[in-house]
Amino acid sequence: MEKELNIAIQASKEAGEVIMEYYKADYEIREKGYHNPVTTADHAADSRLKEILVEARPEFGWLSEETVDSPDRLSKERVWVVDPLDGTKEFIEGVPQFVVSIAIVENGEPILGVLYNPVTKDIFTAAQGEGAFLNDEPVHCVTKDSIGDMVILNSRSETRRGLWEPFADTFGELRAIGSVAYKLGLTAAGKADIFASLRPKNEWDICAGNCIINEAGGKLIDLHGNIRRYNQENTIIEPGLIAGEIGAVDKVMKIFKDSS
Repeated sequence: MEKELNIAIQASKEAGEVIMEYYKADYEIREKGYHNPVTTADHAADSRLKEILVEARPEFGWLSEETVDSPDRLSKERVWVVDPLDGTKEFIEGVPQFVVSIAIVENGEPILGVLYNPVTKDIFTAAQGEGAFLNDEPVHCVTKDSIGDMVILNSRSETRRGLWEPFADTFGELRAIGSVAYKLGLTAAGKADIFASLRPKNEWDICAGNCIINEAGGKLIDLHGNIRRYNQENTIIEPGLIAGEIGAVDKVMKIFKDSS
């Protein structure tokens, strides 16, 4: 996987350069759906990623947030799963909590993940069986023994909507961060105990981060307790998800179940 990892790293950095040409500059914003913006930067980064990744591995399938989906990918053994700019709302607000997300899925499993923050230049990487890294340094999921001491990375929009109010006194800290993928990388790197979302996500939001979490000694499950299989016809993961150190995920899952 070393060649594929190098290809993905290079592609993430080139897409990051494209994004930075628009960051805090002029660009077009439109709504794909309710509270779901897309910008010129999303599309430009997607084009650059597709150009690099598809040219390098034309036999792979392709799934991207910003490319019209094709059922052709479902028959492929390996598939690129990308989000060219995960954290578009943060990008628009000038908050440096967004990443380029690139994954490879093989027979439903995420076997490679790269997350690149073009503002901070932080890069999270992982390949199956090879461990997880932040800026080439090995990282591992960590956790505290007590739920009451745990730091949970959660969604800025979910926080604004009050969805986390029932858990305000349950955890040590509820820390609202931007991009879903970025939160997964930070959790894999031991910067928090858990990442959790109470709302559905898409495969491209979490696929690369799932690989990085796995290789950092953690796990990712949906709120039904299931491990995700990728490159599915329906790309939505419902009703939400939890990721982090294995024991911590189990503890948090129990709290969510008890509160439902």
